[in-house]
Amino acid sequence: MTPALDRRAAEALLAFWAEAGVEALYGEAPIDRLAEGAERLKAKPRPAPPPPTPLRSGRPGPAAPDIGAALAQAQEMAAAAQTLEQLAEAIAAFEGCPLRYEGARQAVFARGNPQGPVMVIGEGPGGDEDAQGAPFVGRAGQLLDRMLGAAGLTDRVFITNTVFWRPPGNRTPTPAEQAVCAPFLERAVALVNPKMLLLAGGASAKSVLKRDEGILAMRGRWFEWKSADGSLDLPAMPTLHPAFLLRQPAAKKKAWLDLLTLTERLDRAGRPA
Repeated sequence: MTPALDRRAAEALLAFWAEAGVEALYGEAPIDRLAEGAERLKAKPRPAPPPPTPLRSGRPGPAAPDIGAALAQAQEMAAAAQTLEQLAEAIAAFEGCPLRYEGARQAVFARGNPQGPVMVIGEGPGGDEDAQGAPFVGRAGQLLDRMLGAAGLTDRVFITNTVFWRPPGNRTPTPAEQAVCAPFLERAVALVNPKMLLLAGGASAKSVLKRDEGILAMRGRWFEWKSADGSLDLPAMPTLHPAFLLRQPAAKKKAWLDLLTLTERLDRAGRPA
């Protein structure tokens, strides 16, 4: 065969092998592939971690508030408020709640009838509330308003939360965050002087009533709430949070029964003996 034919034959043979999936040819010396694989599987020493990056010098960010000192300050500021307007100003000026420094736009205090016989206490503001500066104005709040209206409680409620700044990501407020805001909440109860409390959600019920049960165990039951100084003693009913009802529509029946129970007691208390 001529060199040209040898070349064409070799190219055709290589093309045949490539189409057949052959990726390598035998070499002149044998290679122990098992030994190569075992060598790759041997543990290789990890490189030493890089030295820690030194903290950047410059002006430090705001330090986390001291909870003990913040609580004492909250008690002093709350006690000095003689009206709900003064209380709202005190809350807006308060710097002791850690939530204030975690992305909240503004303090969110309350809405509703200051002379209403029922105070609704939720957990904390969400995104819509943070933007508008009022509690329960988003989808959950709209559902709450519809339920209150159906129960005959429109214009008979004053609505607030256990904390007054939006927790990041709408997470549940921590007990420490609720505790540092509690003096303002208690002062709001004293200034409104409602006949009863409706506690929306497990975080609210646990914080206000100082209990550990879950909301499904507490909802629909009457508890007695007492102020820290013992001057106030009010009936309180936990119920399901409207945000939960949006996720679990089948639970609306339970919340509706809670509202009917509360309304019946409220109207019974208002009837002449």
